[in-house]
Amino acid sequence: MRACIYGAGAMGTVLGAFIARAGRQIDLVTRNREHVAALKAGGAKITFASGGGFTQQVSAFLPEEMSGGYDVIFLMTKQRDNARIVAGLLPFLNDGGAICTTQNGLPEPSVAEVAGEENTLGCAVSWGATYVGPGHAILTSSPDAMTFSLGSPFGQNAKTALVSPYLECAGRVEEESNFAGARWSKLIVNSAFSSLSAITSLTFGRIAGGLKSRVLAQTLLKEGIDVALANGVTPQKIQGHDLVKWLNYRGPLKRCLSYLIIPIAMKKHENLVSGMYYDLASGKKCDMDFISGVVSRYAHMAGISVPATDAVLAVASRIERGEIAVSPDNMAEVTAMLKK
Repeated sequence: MRACIYGAGAMGTVLGAFIARAGRQIDLVTRNREHVAALKAGGAKITFASGGGFTQQVSAFLPEEMSGGYDVIFLMTKQRDNARIVAGLLPFLNDGGAICTTQNGLPEPSVAEVAGEENTLGCAVSWGATYVGPGHAILTSSPDAMTFSLGSPFGQNAKTALVSPYLECAGRVEEESNFAGARWSKLIVNSAFSSLSAITSLTFGRIAGGLKSRVLAQTLLKEGIDVALANGVTPQKIQGHDLVKWLNYRGPLKRCLSYLIIPIAMKKHENLVSGMYYDLASGKKCDMDFISGVVSRYAHMAGISVPATDAVLAVASRIERGEIAVSPDNMAEVTAMLKK
């Protein structure tokens, strides 16, 4: 068995280090030359935001240094170039192997379009990491919150048996029969917290802890749940939390309860900052269109409105165009748009 992580940034470096520490073969592949050089020289330094960490020797390569075939390829790049990247990976995929995308949103169709549904698996990853510098990443979620929802939106796929042993090196793996529900649960959370974090630079904990920011996150969560249900999808539990049960309010009492629950649900991820923030802060396009944009498109397909989600998308677009900067003040900008 051979496996690689293609797109070994912060998340991929953390996952690869855990896999290597467990004694399994894994190659970390990234275009970041300084990162590859540091990984080769000193290994992967993993720091836990909650305290502690470890350094692990890993096998790291640039894309042009890849050779041979892999039984499992974890796709951990941004979604924007999926068609091109997957086409380039196919020559390295062994017969009977699988490409497993850990990207956020609903990435499986774009991968399967090139690799084939039978060769495509998805994994909703419920933890976060931050790239510090060459060879160094921080696990910003609690280590005991490292969970993986594995499956396929195209039906049962026996190739999950190839992938599970690698993921189990880092955390708990759930093979989901309702994989679409698992994907949507993560998408709903990302559309609320990752998107707000991206346009404000705030951690998930600060968003959940702020009175006004929590109201906005609550609204975004509700919009995401409404869209999933309107499209016939039942969100799965995510790390034991039933989003529909606790956050799908109708009356004022349930709305108050969901408001109180949000900081508790985010406790193990309070130090997490969206990876999209780093793109926006450096003047790059982010993957917002593949997260909040998905919620918006499915909402319009179902004939329902998602004003808060659309407002966040509008602010992100203004940041990408250079009209405004990433700032906590953007929270008020979104709220003001909702009042118009």
